[in-house]
Amino acid sequence: MKHTCKKIPACKPIQNKKMNFMLHARIILLIFIIFPAVANAWWNEDWSYRKELTLDTSSIVTSSTLENATVLVRLHTGNFGYFLDASPKGEDIRFVADDDVTPLKYYIEKFDPVNEMAMIWVQIPALAPNSNTQKIWMYYGNPVAVAAADRSGVLPVTDALVYHFDKGSSAPQDSTAYGNHSSLFTAQRSASSLIAGGVKFDGAGMFEIADNPSLAMDPEKGWSLSAWIKIDKAQQSTVFSRWFVNDKLQLAIDGNSLYVRLEDESGNVLETAHNTTLMEGAWHHVALVVEGNRLGLFLDGMETAYIETTITEMTGPITVGMDVRAGEDTSAHSGFIGEMDELRIAKTALTADMINLAARGEGPGATVLVYGEDGQQEGGDSGPSYFTTTMQNVTVDGWVVIIVLIIMFAISVAVMVAKTIVIQTTMKDNRAFLEKFTGLGSQDVDNLDTADNKEENEMRESPLLMALSGDHSHFQSSNIYRIYHVGVQEMHNRMPKAVGASAATLTLTPQAIDAIRATMDASMVRENQKLNSLMVLLTIAISGGPFLGLLGTVVGVMITFAAIAASGNVDVNSIAPGIAAALAATVAGLAVAIPSLFGYNYLGSRIKDISADMHVFVDEFVAKIAEQHC
Repeated sequence: MKHTCKKIPACKPIQNKKMNFMLHARIILLIFIIFPAVANAWWNEDWSYRKELTLDTSSIVTSSTLENATVLVRLHTGNFGYFLDASPKGEDIRFVADDDVTPLKYYIEKFDPVNEMAMIWVQIPALAPNSNTQKIWMYYGNPVAVAAADRSGVLPVTDALVYHFDKGSSAPQDSTAYGNHSSLFTAQRSASSLIAGGVKFDGAGMFEIADNPSLAMDPEKGWSLSAWIKIDKAQQSTVFSRWFVNDKLQLAIDGNSLYVRLEDESGNVLETAHNTTLMEGAWHHVALVVEGNRLGLFLDGMETAYIETTITEMTGPITVGMDVRAGEDTSAHSGFIGEMDELRIAKTALTADMINLAARGEGPGATVLVYGEDGQQEGGDSGPSYFTTTMQNVTVDGWVVIIVLIIMFAISVAVMVAKTIVIQTTMKDNRAFLEKFTGLGSQDVDNLDTADNKEENEMRESPLLMALSGDHSHFQSSNIYRIYHVGVQEMHNRMPKAVGASAATLTLTPQAIDAIRATMDASMVRENQKLNSLMVLLTIAISGGPFLGLLGTVVGVMITFAAIAASGNVDVNSIAPGIAAALAATVAGLAVAIPSLFGYNYLGSRIKDISADMHVFVDEFVAKIAEQHC
C-alpha cells in the first residue's frame, strides 16, 4: 500500500524541516562564496599597498561604544618597513574603516622617512567595546596622491584646545578650530618628546593661554584637562593653574605626589585630593575631570582621587608650568621641572573609558593598536612574501653589512670557479704527461722535454689564462711537466762539468744528483704556491663572513630597540619585523661562509692530490737519472 505526505498529516512537519534545512544550507553556501570577495576587497586601485591595523579595546572600553574616538598610529622601523614606498611627507596615506569602503579622518603629526618614524592621529567614528577584532586599513603607495589630512576635523567638537607641540613656531599652537594659541611662552621646545615634539620646563619657564569663551568651564556640562607629563626629580611645583571668580583650581606636585586643590583668593585651601604618585623619569598620563560638584584626578587611565564640593563656573587665563598671573614676577614662584606633551582641554566631562583609551593608546607600551601585515594589490594577492617583508625592514647599516657580504660571496665564487678550472686542467695534463713519462726507458728520460716558448712562459704567470686558452698539445698546464723540464735542464747543465769534454760516457756525481733534486724541490714549492694562491680569500670568507653577519645583526637589534624606545610601542608586532630584518645579516654571513667552506675543503683535497703526485714524480725522476748516469 502506497502512502504519501498528503494522506499522512504527520509528514508535513518533516517536509517543512527539510525545506528549512535546505534554505539554511544555501544561505551558508552563499556566504562562503561571497566572503572571499569581501575579504579581498581593495578600497582604491590607485593605491598599491595597505596595512592592517587591529583595534584592541578588550582592556579599555568596558561600558559602551565610544563615538569619534581618536587613536594614535605609531609607525617605525619595527612595524613598518615601507617608508620609501610612501610619499615623502605621507601625502598618499589614507585610512579606511573595516568595511574597506568608508574613509576615516586623520592627520599626520610627524612623518620622517629618513629616520623611519611617523605619528598619525586617526578618528574612529564608533570604537566597539570589549573587542579585539575591529580593524582599519592604512593605504599607501600612490605617488600622484595629494595630501588629504584633516587636522581640525579629526578632533571632537568638544575639544576646546589641543596642543601637540609639533608646529615650528615658538609658542604652542592649538590644533582645534577654536585657535586657542598660547599668548605667552617662556619654556623650551623639545623636538623629540613622547609623541614627536614636546615642551621642557626648567623651573623658570611657563606658558599662558588667554581667556576665551570656548575655554569656559560649566560644571553642569562638564570640563576636562589631560596631558602627558614627566618629572625629572622630586619638587614643589605647579603644573596647571586657573583662577575663576575668587577661587583657583590647581594641579601641583609635592615631592613625587601629584595632587589637585581648590584655593580661595587668600591662598586658603578649600579642598584637596592626593594619593597619586609619580615616578621620576617616566611618562604619566594625568587628567582632571569636572562633572557637577565632583572633581576627579586620573593617573595613567585610572581615577586615584576626587573632590566633592561646590564648583562654580570657571573663566580666566590658564597658566601651565607655574602658578603666576600675567605681569607677576616669576622668580618668587616654584615652576615645574620636567616635560609635557599632548595638552588637551575638553568642554565636556571625559568618561573613564576615554581617559583610559588615551593612557593605553598613546604612551609607552600602547596596546590599543595591533600592527598586522602589509599587503600589495596584485589581483587579490595577499601581499609580499615573508622574505620581502623582512628585507624591506633591513636598516641602512644592515644593508652596508649585507652588501659587503655579497661582495665577499662574489669573490669567493670567482675564486672557487677559477681554481676548479685550473685544478681540473692541471690534473688532466698531469695524467697525460705521466702516461708518456712512464713509458720512457732510463736512457730516454729527457725525450719529453722541449725548448722554452716565450708566449707559453708569459701565459704560465696566469694559470687560469693557460687553462682557458692554452693549446695543451705539450702538457702546458701540467705542473709535473714544469718540474720535469727544470730537472732535465739542470741535468744537461751539470753533465759536461761531471764528465769532461772528452769523456765517452756521460756521468753524474752524487753531488750533482742532489743538486738536481734540490732544484726540482724548489720548483715544486713554487708550483704549490701557485696552486694555493687566492685560497686565503676563501678562509677569510669562512671565518669573517659569520662575524660580519653577527655584527650587522647586533647593530640592527640595537637600532630596533632604540626605535621602539623612541616610539614607545613595545608589542610583539613592533619588535618582530626589526629583529627578523636584523637576523638577515647573520643569514647573509652564513650564506657566504658555508659555500666557501665546502669549496675550500674540496679544492684543498685536490691540491693535496696534485702535491702528492709531484713528490712521487721527483723521486721517480731522480731514481731514473741516477740509474742511468751514476
